[in-house]
Amino acid sequence: MADRSRGFMRDEFVTYAYILLYIALSSGQIFFNKWVLSSKEINFPYPLGFTLLHMIFSSVLCFLLTKVLKIVKVEEGMTLEIYVTSVIPIGAMFAMTLWLGNTAYLYISVAFAQMLKAIMPVAVFILGVAAGLEMMSCRMLLIMSIISFGVLVASYGELNINWIGVVYQMGGVVGEALRLIFMEILVKRKGIKLNPISLMYYVSPCSAVCLFVPWIFLEKSKMDGNGPWNFHFVVLTLNSLCTFALNLSVFLVISHTSALTIRVAGVVKDWVVVLVSALLFADTKLTVINLFGYAIAIAGVAAYNNHKLKKEASRVTSETPGDGESIPLVSLPNTERG
Repeated sequence: MADRSRGFMRDEFVTYAYILLYIALSSGQIFFNKWVLSSKEINFPYPLGFTLLHMIFSSVLCFLLTKVLKIVKVEEGMTLEIYVTSVIPIGAMFAMTLWLGNTAYLYISVAFAQMLKAIMPVAVFILGVAAGLEMMSCRMLLIMSIISFGVLVASYGELNINWIGVVYQMGGVVGEALRLIFMEILVKRKGIKLNPISLMYYVSPCSAVCLFVPWIFLEKSKMDGNGPWNFHFVVLTLNSLCTFALNLSVFLVISHTSALTIRVAGVVKDWVVVLVSALLFADTKLTVINLFGYAIAIAGVAAYNNHKLKKEASRVTSETPGDGESIPLVSLPNTERG
């Protein structure tokens, strides 16, 4: 009995350690990225090049883990038709999300960017309805209205609003929403489920190619014009490694808990980012209206997550009765925001 009790406490400790690791990595990655893109010490205001570096690093590391060291096995079932019709669109939308989201950090504060990101469920739901993946209902309409109202109130309370940054951030939100829609199509209509390493193995090279083309036309000349490229190799490598570790931490949390836990931890992380950014960055000045609006939006997001998780649990139960909870598909987190 004592051994069982100690084993339970040990499992609980490991679970909470993974959750704290995810919150720390996700929050820290946001601030790390903001610092790299905005600080005078690093002097690397190239969001395209920055994101391209992340994707190249991820592609190389995934190849080493799966094909060279063979620590992780790539999930089977991928075909050329699925790759062209699903993986490439996912990679392109992921590249768009990271590019525009990172660019937004050059114009708006971390806290305000996080507040705008709360509109994500609205974009996903609207696009899901258009794609036939979601059904319009009074309940969902109410939830979407609450989230939208909260984000509007939070934006109204922003003291130093920069509309260029808002446009970039909302463009990133649309890209992320489209990526999630393509992911859902990949799972529901194509029947493919991938663990994070397999997902990154397939998606990262596509995203790198999609980022390389605009980088050639939009940023390469700027980097060339500033003289020899100053990469700050150690800093950028560490940043890319932290991004990869963040993706793995999501898998660890879900493997030891559930999708609900990662969503709750995500809400906690969002508040940590908003409040800590007010202490770390001079461009962040939170107002009561900011926080009130964001609280409303987060309440709507919590209601949306709860609705989606109940729906998913009902679907899983009907498909695999008596099997308990299975590990769901893990979508690749936003490395520009954590």
